Amino acid sequence: MIEVTELRKRYGATQSLDGMTFRVRPGQVTGFVGPNGAGKSTTMRIILGLDAADAGTALINGRPYRTLRRPLCHLGALLDAAALQPSRSARNHLLWLACSQGLTAARVDAVIDQAGLRSVIRRTAGGYSLGMRQRLGIAAALLGDPPTLMLDEPFNGMDPEGIRWLRGFLRALAAQGRAVLVSSHLMSELEDTADRLVVAGRGRVIADGRVNDLIAAASGDRVRLRTPARAEATAALGRAGATVAVTASDDLLLISNLSPERTVAALTAAGVPFSEVSAHRATLEDAYLQLTRDAAEFRADQPAPAPGGQEATR
Repeated sequence: MIEVTELRKRYGATQSLDGMTFRVRPGQVTGFVGPNGAGKSTTMRIILGLDAADAGTALINGRPYRTLRRPLCHLGALLDAAALQPSRSARNHLLWLACSQGLTAARVDAVIDQAGLRSVIRRTAGGYSLGMRQRLGIAAALLGDPPTLMLDEPFNGMDPEGIRWLRGFLRALAAQGRAVLVSSHLMSELEDTADRLVVAGRGRVIADGRVNDLIAAASGDRVRLRTPARAEATAALGRAGATVAVTASDDLLLISNLSPERTVAALTAAGVPFSEVSAHRATLEDAYLQLTRDAAEFRADQPAPAPGGQEATR
């Protein structure tokens, strides 16, 4: 288990961490998300002892990382897939790490197979694509067969086959009883992978819960309505007490304050045609954006549409 308690860290005038607190439990994949500048990277560096906290604790199975003997056997980590000697073969990179922990060449060969690198393992690591370097970093994290893993943006650079493999692989590691922490900006991948989500903002945790619960909260009691007559539907539902929100889709409305059954009744009574009335289910991205709307430090303006509704050209 990873236990982060009241971590505080300041860099000059910037308060990077302001009481960060969460746990990563065994048998689960825990997603670690938040806007740029939320403190995720600083937290992971403190967990690994690469940075020192001003206050608070970060423990691996009850102990600070720096006190662990053969630390790769307690916590396997991937923070930077480019952190390797580019002129060294991928296999020798793993052998070097294994030697530092008293691990055998047989263990190196085992993680090579787990990561799907057997056919390219004797190439120099500098010639690897980003996706292959991610696989190599994951193999390195697994060398000590640790009960706890921490991976930063492991989906970056993966092709579709690699993403599918990694989703199943992370789930399998958790099913073995390991505690798995995955930091990522890809909500669609975490929605299919993570059991829990820790959402950070401005140096602290702003939400911590099961993925399904966070999605359910973001979904609310809204209803999806598909109709070719949006104006008529909006008027009829408004008279019935609903709040109607338009969407980018020409035929889709989101209805609040009215059940699906009452929505159907109101539309039928007004003679408004429709093709779908269903309970709305938000995505994890929807939930994340709701939770972090006041925590993002960097925002860009949307480009204005070209005059006349035509696409701008360069």
